[in-house]
Amino acid sequence: MQPRMRRVAAFFSTVAAALLLSLSLSAPAQAATHNPVIFVHGLSSSSSSWDDWIADFKADGYTDSELYAWSYSWGQSNVTTAQQLSAKVQSVLAQTGASKVDLVTHSMGPMSGRYYLKNLGGTAYVDDFVSIGGTNHGTSVAGLCAWLYTSCAEMYTGSSFLTALNSGDETPGSVSYAAYWSSCDDYLNPDSTALLNGATNVGVGCVSHTDMNNDPGIYTQVRDFIA
Repeated sequence: MQPRMRRVAAFFSTVAAALLLSLSLSAPAQAATHNPVIFVHGLSSSSSSWDDWIADFKADGYTDSELYAWSYSWGQSNVTTAQQLSAKVQSVLAQTGASKVDLVTHSMGPMSGRYYLKNLGGTAYVDDFVSIGGTNHGTSVAGLCAWLYTSCAEMYTGSSFLTALNSGDETPGSVSYAAYWSSCDDYLNPDSTALLNGATNVGVGCVSHTDMNNDPGIYTQVRDFIA
C-alpha cells in the first residue's frame, strides 16, 4: 500500500474508532425492568401488611413505579373486589406502559384475584399469580364472621362462591400460578385448602397465617418465582 493510502486508511480507522467510543459513552444504560406487581391483602387487613415485602423488593432492585400495594373494602363481596381489581390492573398498565402485571395475594386476596382471572378476562393481563396462605377451598374458621361480612361468608367451606370459583380449571390461561401454604396455619382449616390444582404448590413449614406475607424466606421464593 502506498504511503498516502496508508495515511488515509489510518485516518478513517481513527475516526471510526472515535465514533464507536462516542456512541458507547453516550448510550444510556438500560436498567432492568420488571412486571409491575400488585399486592392484594386479605380479610381485616390493608395495604400496609405488605410494607416489609415492599422494602425487600426495593432492596432487590424494584422501583416505586413497579410496586402497588392496594387497599379495598374487605367486607364486601369478592366479586366487587375483583371488579375493582380489574380497574386497578388497567390503571397500572396505563400508568406504566407494561403489557402485564404480577399479582401477589394473601389470605382472602386470592379469591378476588382468581375471580378476576377466571371471570373478568384477567388472564390476558397477568403474567404470574401468587397465592400466600390463600383460602382457595374455604376454611371453617370463616364461620366466626360469616354472619357479619359477605366476604367472610364466601370464604366459608362449601360456599356457592367457592364452588363456582373452583369448578373446572383452577388455574386458567397461560398465567404461571404458585400457592404457598403452611403446615400450622391457624386461620385455615384444613391447611390444604391453600393448594391449587395446576399451580406450583410450595409448603413453607410452620409459619403463622399473619406472618406469611412478611416472612423473609417466603419472600425470597416469591421474588424468584415472579422474576
